[in-house]
Amino acid sequence: MRIINQLFGIEGRVALVTGASSGIGRAIAFCLAEAGAAVIHVARKEKQLQEATEDVEKINGKAAYLCCDVSDMDALAETVEKSASFFGAPDILVNAAGINLRQSWDNISADSWDKQIDINLKAPFFLAQHLIPGMREKGWGKIINIASLQSERAFPNSIPYGASKGGMMQLTRAMAEAWSAAQSGITCNAIAPGFFKTGLTSVLYDKEEVIDALARQTIIGRNGELADLKGTTIFLASPASDYITGQTIFVDGGWTAK
Repeated sequence: MRIINQLFGIEGRVALVTGASSGIGRAIAFCLAEAGAAVIHVARKEKQLQEATEDVEKINGKAAYLCCDVSDMDALAETVEKSASFFGAPDILVNAAGINLRQSWDNISADSWDKQIDINLKAPFFLAQHLIPGMREKGWGKIINIASLQSERAFPNSIPYGASKGGMMQLTRAMAEAWSAAQSGITCNAIAPGFFKTGLTSVLYDKEEVIDALARQTIIGRNGELADLKGTTIFLASPASDYITGQTIFVDGGWTAK
């Protein structure tokens, strides 16, 4: 057990997770808490944040929450400052907040374009920028971005979302280049989930034939369950991934391998 604890142990770490009120963000936050990290849930919806925090406390984990619209750049610095008041400065950041308005190309406005880019691509950079000084002071930090199948593939009615997620792969590389210098102790990687049932994909899950068709696009033959993200999350948040940075790991059942 000693080597497992050395490689994958994150007890005593502090994780800030955006989009943590539901879906992938909430599942990742809970997973990190299960592994021993103190977790700060960040999202807009207070009731769901309270519930997520209570779920962690039920397993005797450490958790808190902060309400924040990550598209509000002025709010990010305040959120980071407040986050340190709970368990100390965060040394794990998971950028899981995301939005896909699913508009056809002729219905996309400048405002809807900006909203999706701001939440999906702009906020992850500026939130990390605020947290990097604290990570450097600790000499350790893990940034985990959430990419997508649309980082590599085009899907209907998702041009701004696809652009943001394509950008996320490159942003992950650029963050690594900027912050993963020798002795910094900081790495930056991304998880690209396949199809999982979340708020963003719930409209698809109303159509059984669509979901079955998506499952057939994978090699494994099924769509993802939120529990499938646990292993990759712990790996990227722990010392086991200390020599991996700038990479995007597709947790997609082999979708992008076909």
